[in-house]
Amino acid sequence: MNEPQAGMTVIDHLRELRSRIIRSILAVAAGMSGLLVWYDPMKDLLTRPYVNLCIANPAFGCDGSLYSLGPLDGFSARVRISAYGGIVLALPVILWQIWRFIVPALEKREKRYAVPFILSSAVLFAVGCVLAYWTLNRTLEFLITWAGEDVNQAFQVTKYMNLVVLMMLSFGVGFLSPVLIVFLQLVGVVRPVTLLRQWRYAVLSIFVVSAVITPDGSPVSLLVLAPPLTVLYMLAVLIGWLLVRRRPAA
Repeated sequence: MNEPQAGMTVIDHLRELRSRIIRSILAVAAGMSGLLVWYDPMKDLLTRPYVNLCIANPAFGCDGSLYSLGPLDGFSARVRISAYGGIVLALPVILWQIWRFIVPALEKREKRYAVPFILSSAVLFAVGCVLAYWTLNRTLEFLITWAGEDVNQAFQVTKYMNLVVLMMLSFGVGFLSPVLIVFLQLVGVVRPVTLLRQWRYAVLSIFVVSAVITPDGSPVSLLVLAPPLTVLYMLAVLIGWLLVRRRPAA
């Protein structure tokens, strides 16, 4: 692919940004269109933890069914879930467009990390989504238990789907943090030694952010998300140090 020309004006940068945004939106629309057609299999996958939980715990008073309280609930759930899924499917394209937009500001040795950054971002995001899906059963059990005795569970389809998808997105975005940390070290915004010295504040920040970004607000999600992010933070600092250790001090 041709590199953007040096010495671009502000108008040129805005045109470049517009083209990148349009391509990203088209990728999201393509993914969304596919998921609108395959919504039922995806819905069955997302509701499986809830169904299994109801089967394993008859005392909860649920059978795994979701309920629509209005004529637009089903349509709204389909559109929202398809939109969120379209963003997930288009993530590699979105990340590539972001990278291509910032390439002119990078040095030659930094541009060769494009493919590793895109691949690692996609893999980490997918791992975060899988971890959130694996946590869903335990999160629902905690929330239902804390609702109290003699409370029958009847989940609205839009609210349940929003909870599941937002949990997966929050975990996925959280798992992208080491990629950002490595990138900031490569471009010289932060130094590995500084990140290592501030590890106590970093761990505290990770737990606080994990508590904020998880939509369920339960300690289950916090305790599942924060420890892996802490390990990934340390790993990102190590990778950043290995990549920049031979650079001159200037």
